[in-house]
Amino acid sequence: MDRKELLEKKPMIKLHEKLFLCPTSAAMELIGGKWKSVILIHLIDGKKRYNELRKELPMITERTLSLQLKQLEKDDLVVRKVFTKTPPLKVEYSLTDFGRSLIPVLEAITDWGIFAAEKKGAFIFEE
Repeated sequence: MDRKELLEKKPMIKLHEKLFLCPTSAAMELIGGKWKSVILIHLIDGKKRYNELRKELPMITERTLSLQLKQLEKDDLVVRKVFTKTPPLKVEYSLTDFGRSLIPVLEAITDWGIFAAEKKGAFIFEE
């Protein structure tokens, strides 16, 4: 079924044992919220260790980052790889193939964020 036909038929979408009336609502179930898309953006360029993400996202609490990463992993957007052969324990996060399918969407959100900042806000640079 093509996109147009699917949208005309308006089927319910079942995801996470919940029903959604539109694809946008279903998508937001996976990437919505304050931090999920931000975390995904930081993984576009490749794998990152937990502490690298913490340094890149100083505004997010450790608990929130941990919970969001677990949810993104559960939703098959992020893969968590643990290396245990040599101490200390090393954990890396990266996008799955399903997560990489979001790259154009995440880049569009970033571009729109820049546009919104130019029109409605301001850029503040640290000296």
